[in-house]
Amino acid sequence: MKYINIPGHPAPLPLEVGLLILANRGPKVPEIIELLDWQDQPDQCIMILERPSHCQDLCDFLEGHSGTLNEDTARYIMTQASMAAHICFSRGVFHRDIKLENLLINTETLEVKLIDFGCGDLLQESRYERFCGTREYCPPEYFTEGKYHGKPATVWSLGVLLFLLVCGRFPKRIDLQRIDDDVWFEPGLSNECCHLIRSLLQKNPSWRIDLKKIIFHEWFMVLSLRSATNYLRYIHFLF
Repeated sequence: MKYINIPGHPAPLPLEVGLLILANRGPKVPEIIELLDWQDQPDQCIMILERPSHCQDLCDFLEGHSGTLNEDTARYIMTQASMAAHICFSRGVFHRDIKLENLLINTETLEVKLIDFGCGDLLQESRYERFCGTREYCPPEYFTEGKYHGKPATVWSLGVLLFLLVCGRFPKRIDLQRIDDDVWFEPGLSNECCHLIRSLLQKNPSWRIDLKKIIFHEWFMVLSLRSATNYLRYIHFLF
């Protein structure tokens, strides 16, 4: 079991415990699961987490909606997922495994929570040389260079997430090639949604949209009242 040192705790903490404490440090955000208590044992760590009502993981939720979501629902989910990712980074945490299965959604309110920090690590400015997460969400630079930076890799995973939500499948090689050629589109999707997907899934990490700028993309400008509330709160955390 890996242990890490975090400010305010004299002794090293189990990795996932430490990351959850850091991610929840400061004003609580509902998009990140809360650690209520934990106990370290010789061969395992027991964690007590909040249990939201009427929740299922986003993978099951998507399957229950015939495999795809309309853009309004996807937009509301992506607003929250993007906020969770940004807050983690602002608090020194790299989740490293943002995917359908690691997002809980309240089926009545559509509120989303990021869970399972077991693949995560402390945020570092230098590149990571070991991938820990889910292969289908892995950024292409890791396959070509064996290294990747945390923020562009997270942007890529958010791109895969959005692609799954509105297209109902993982992006194929031809999709990624057409994205690099800036000609990709999906019938039935708005131009703004297709542009955001192209901005998130650029093969070159330096060409991807910045994590902080995702929420400012024009696709998010079409907001319901409840989405607008989250949007304004997100802006508060950015500045």
